[in-house]
Amino acid sequence: MERSHITDDDQGKPVVDSHGEQIGMVTEVRSGTAYVDADPGLADTIRSKLGWGDADQDDYPLEENRIHTITDDEIRLKDEM
Repeated sequence: MERSHITDDDQGKPVVDSHGEQIGMVTEVRSGTAYVDADPGLADTIRSKLGWGDADQDDYPLEENRIHTITDDEIRLKDEM
């Protein structure tokens, strides 16, 4: 099932561009905003998948208007125009 709004279940998902290239991972979802780490290490990946997310100064908020679709496996961004 596809959707375009962020939920807590999206923590730990990869974020991919419109061509399917992974550009980061959701490290935390806070107040409906996903925070993306563009270079997650193994520890960040494991913490996020366990629901122990913690966005830091290197993580970027993902604006919902940039999201094309969210699936069970990934968050895909829209083409940049």
